[in-house]
Amino acid sequence: MTKVLILTGDAAETLEVFYPYQRLQEEGYEVQIAAPSAKKLQFVVHDFVDGFDTYTEKLGHTWQADLAFADVDPTQYAALVIPGGRAPEYIRNDEDCLRIVRHFYGEAKPVAQLCHGPLLPAAAGVLDGRKTSAYPALAPDVRAAGGEWVDGDAVVDGTVVSGRAWPDHPSWMRAFMAVLKEHAPA
Repeated sequence: MTKVLILTGDAAETLEVFYPYQRLQEEGYEVQIAAPSAKKLQFVVHDFVDGFDTYTEKLGHTWQADLAFADVDPTQYAALVIPGGRAPEYIRNDEDCLRIVRHFYGEAKPVAQLCHGPLLPAAAGVLDGRKTSAYPALAPDVRAAGGEWVDGDAVVDGTVVSGRAWPDHPSWMRAFMAVLKEHAPA
């Protein structure tokens, strides 16, 4: 069975982890979640409320990570998903996490990144010259990493598919499934 890896940690956005996790399983992929350690993760819910300048945050679901970043052999996976939430803010400091991201970008394997997810390829030094969407507040981070921030719900740059946040799920995942069918069928 073709394997897909999700990189995340505590404070990841619940929907941004669970939607691709379940959608990929529906298509016949084996999906594993990697985090700083193989522990039960606490996710959060980000919502958009009228009158707020940014999103709100509440506790979300919990989920067991399958393995630690240090234990990941990226050659065993056909594709990568990087959900958002606040997890990317701190997992980008993990050298094993960055090693994994560099592998997928370097091998031009399919990558789906959403919301704060592009912080990982930015920290890994692989966004230079690439187009990516992200949560709009991250536009300066994308530009500082040499990338071009695009305000879109499903931005495709080669084998990388990106979106702004969970409201983009339908377009984002539809585009990612098209990339997977071409480059890493189930």
